[in-house]
Amino acid sequence: MSGQASPKPIVWMGSSRRDLAEFPEPVRDLMGYALYVAQLGGKHRDTKTLSGFGGAGVVEIIKDHRGDTFRAVYTWRYEAVYVLHAFQKKSKTGRQTTRRDLELIKQRLQAAEQIALGKKL
Repeated sequence: MSGQASPKPIVWMGSSRRDLAEFPEPVRDLMGYALYVAQLGGKHRDTKTLSGFGGAGVVEIIKDHRGDTFRAVYTWRYEAVYVLHAFQKKSKTGRQTTRRDLELIKQRLQAAEQIALGKKL
């Protein structure tokens, strides 16, 4: 396949790689594939834009498995795919992401921006 763009690198922020590794295998498989699609510049069907980030290109992968919901949040607005957070949604009611998770995503997005701009943290 000549002319195909090479995949963007993945940068794991904070504990996101370790957290995703704890997910059940079917969830890891889907999220791994969805991240690969993102590396190629695409958007997997199990992803949606995470609101509250002003169209900052912050996307979440959502996978339900045996009654639990797992999420991985990433941005690809820089020259890499930055995985910002991976977590199991604890609340059984409502679809909203907790304030604590949103704050962590915000902090890691700012750190990813600093890395992308070549600044030391």
